Amino acid sequence: MQKRARQAITMAMTATTLVAGAATAAQASVIPQAPSSVPLSPVAAVRPAPAEAASLDLPSLVEAFNATLRTAYKDMKKAASLPSGVSTATSFWDAQTASGKPMRYRTVASPYWPLGTKVRITYKGKSAIGVVEDFGPAEWAVAQHDIPAIVDLSEKMMADLTGVASNTVHVRFQVLEWGKGGVYRRSGTGYDLAMGRK
Repeated sequence: MQKRARQAITMAMTATTLVAGAATAAQASVIPQAPSSVPLSPVAAVRPAPAEAASLDLPSLVEAFNATLRTAYKDMKKAASLPSGVSTATSFWDAQTASGKPMRYRTVASPYWPLGTKVRITYKGKSAIGVVEDFGPAEWAVAQHDIPAIVDLSEKMMADLTGVASNTVHVRFQVLEWGKGGVYRRSGTGYDLAMGRK
């Protein structure tokens, strides 16, 4: 999302340059300069033809520019409001999940994020995107680590990221989109970290 916002801002800045150039060209008139002793004939003054000026629809360009800026601002604001940080990640593999969906590579668990939340997990430069489909770790498990363990990765995701299925590591997390499902707990060890309130 931050990448899309940066791209939109770059496009908006390019559009600003184009709009400014078009406005300058539309408003400028090219008048050849002659020595003061040579009279300038009326034919020598060259102005943009009416058709050329009409093709430079400045209000439309300005509106497109403003729309691009509004979209970029919304994307940046949304990205800034979603939690991210560093936490401990543990791994698990259960036959059933709280969401009722089968356990799979993308399954992650969190005691604080709603079911359906999409989160990017990064370990030593390698990333995977998971979906909260289960609740956990338990409060005692969250609290026993130097950085609270607010996310539980499927063993398949953990093995892909670290090379070991049953593991405990520090990861960078970034919530990409809130889910609309249930939440297991709304307080406890690591809750502020999970919500982006470090």
